[in-house]
Amino acid sequence: MSNKNTAANINGRMFRDVMGLFATGVTVVTADLEGETHGMTANAITSLSLDPLLVLVCVQKDAMMAGILQQAGAFAISILSADQEHLSNFFAGIWPDGADPPPFSFEPWVGGGRLHGSIGALACKIDKFLDGGDHWIITGLVVDLYRQDSPTDPLIYYTGRYYGLGRLS
Repeated sequence: MSNKNTAANINGRMFRDVMGLFATGVTVVTADLEGETHGMTANAITSLSLDPLLVLVCVQKDAMMAGILQQAGAFAISILSADQEHLSNFFAGIWPDGADPPPFSFEPWVGGGRLHGSIGALACKIDKFLDGGDHWIITGLVVDLYRQDSPTDPLIYYTGRYYGLGRLS
């Protein structure tokens, strides 16, 4: 790739490759609907505001989770530890057909289950759904926080691979 790209010759693959150079944490976003907890892996989340406390999550418009979030009105974000790569894959739909799901459990919590073993979590009430091209930009008002007592290596995603701080996963 050259440094002389123009909007006319940039494609989705090039965009993904460059954005993949931005290391992100890995989360599972959950929402409770009709007595069931639904979840998806997300790395497109960020803090948005300290007053009021807001975060944003980006969800593909045609993803099943987009409809669930619209109906649920609330969600939770669980921040994964480096040893939870298998859960990231499971909630991203990257799991062998017919294979049993990995063991996991949710702690009952506001908005959606908090994934047991997560290093941190936020409970949010949906504030707004904003148009973001092929994604919804969902802002959430933070109503509760969780932080694991002892520091743990977070799961990091960079150039299409998982890492932990100081070790390759």
